[in-house]
Amino acid sequence: MLYLGGSMRREPFGVGSYVHVIKRGARGIDIVRDDSDRWRFIRLLFHMNDEHFEPNWITVTKGKSLFVRPKSLPVRKALVDIECFTLMPNHFHLLLREISDGGTSRFMQKIGQSMSEHANKKYKERGSLFQGAYRSKTIDTDTYLRYVSVYVMVKNTFELYPLGGLKEAQKNFEDAWSWALSYPFSSLGYFGGIDQKSSAVISKRILKELFEGPGDFKRFAQEVIESGKWGEVMFE
Repeated sequence: MLYLGGSMRREPFGVGSYVHVIKRGARGIDIVRDDSDRWRFIRLLFHMNDEHFEPNWITVTKGKSLFVRPKSLPVRKALVDIECFTLMPNHFHLLLREISDGGTSRFMQKIGQSMSEHANKKYKERGSLFQGAYRSKTIDTDTYLRYVSVYVMVKNTFELYPLGGLKEAQKNFEDAWSWALSYPFSSLGYFGGIDQKSSAVISKRILKELFEGPGDFKRFAQEVIESGKWGEVMFE
């Protein structure tokens, strides 16, 4: 089992803590508007998770695969472990493990600043893309961590289910699950055993240590989704 511990902003957690974070668009606006924005977010999860900040990261990685880091840059040193993630139209969820003091805060600042600057330049807008600082909840038990992983990846992705959203996904879990595994802007595909793209981004710790593989994760997810037992891990 995992051992769970307990700027910019002073955080109520420290190194070793697992933290569920959410960041929403200002006034409920979409934070991504096309697939180019969405794939840029996925690349940000990799390239911004680094002690070194490369302001010209777009230029130096141009023409390279999603997660290729140029040899001219310093050796990558991650700020956080990303356990899982899901990008929604107007917000995103991350489950992180703090591995350096203040790492979560620095990582989130880099993500938010980069996305705001990109949106302002691309869409000729001004101001922050986001609604203030990110929100966070510290996770203190393995059981809570299991539920959060389902909430972040499955419940949220199921809200996008094209045949009726979460309500219909609860009634048609198998069909919704098959659809959700193909949603590329979440780590669910990796947890479901089919997508390897996000494996370069996430630590893979939870799937290995809290579940007995993709089949066990799916069974637990189905129980949570069909019963609606995600209430305690939701943000108000």
